[in-house]
Amino acid sequence: MEDRARVLLSQIIREYLKTASPVGSRCLEAKSRLGVSSATIRNEMAVLEKEGYITQPYTSAGRVPTQKGYEFFLERCQPGKVSDKEAKEISELLKQKSSDQLEFNIKQLAKKLAQFSQGAVVIGFSEDDFYYTGLSNLFSQPEFQDPELVYDLGLIIDRLDQAMNKVFENIAEIQVLIGSQNPFGRQCSVVLSSWKISDQTGIMGILGPMRMDYEKNLGLLNFIRANI
Repeated sequence: MEDRARVLLSQIIREYLKTASPVGSRCLEAKSRLGVSSATIRNEMAVLEKEGYITQPYTSAGRVPTQKGYEFFLERCQPGKVSDKEAKEISELLKQKSSDQLEFNIKQLAKKLAQFSQGAVVIGFSEDDFYYTGLSNLFSQPEFQDPELVYDLGLIIDRLDQAMNKVFENIAEIQVLIGSQNPFGRQCSVVLSSWKISDQTGIMGILGPMRMDYEKNLGLLNFIRANI
C-alpha cells in the first residue's frame, strides 16, 4: 500500500473510532494534512474500498473500516500509555494478592478495567469458571442500537462458556481477535491476555465493538501484565 493510502486509511479509522460516523473526503481533506484535494482523496478511498479495507454503509455516506482495515491498522499500532490515574488505581488493586481474597480482587480489577476501557470485561479462572462485567458499556455503543445486534449480543452472553472453552488454553501473550476470528461474536473484537498470581492462572479480555480503542486497551492489558 502506498504511503498516502496508508495515511488516509489510518485517518479514516481513527476518525471513525472517535465519532462512530462514516468518514467523508471533506473531513479527510481538513484533517489529513496531505495537501491534496477532496477529489484526489475520493479516488484513493475508492481504491481502498475496492481492496476491501473500507466500505460505504449506504449511498452518499462516507466510509467505515472493514475487518481487513482494522487488521491492517492493528499491525501498525502501538499500545497506548496508561494515564497516571489509571496506573495508580490498577496498581493499588494489584497490591492486594491475598490468596483467600484472590477471586474477589480479580473481579474488582475487572470492574476497574471495564470502567477505563468503556467495554465489557471477561475474566476466566478456569474453562468453566468465569466472570463478566461492564455489559452496559457494550450496550451503550452506537453499533448496538440495532435490535438485531442486541439479539446477537444476547446470544453471545448465553454462550460465553463455549467461547471461553475455545480460548482458555490458547492465550499466552496478548492477542486481538476481530470479527470472524472472535469466538465471542462476529460483530465484536476482544483483546485477550493471560494472567498469573501465585499459583493461580487465568485469562482476561476486553470485549467491545470492532470500533474499539485498540491502542488504549492494549496499553491497559500491557500494564496489568507488566505489574501483576
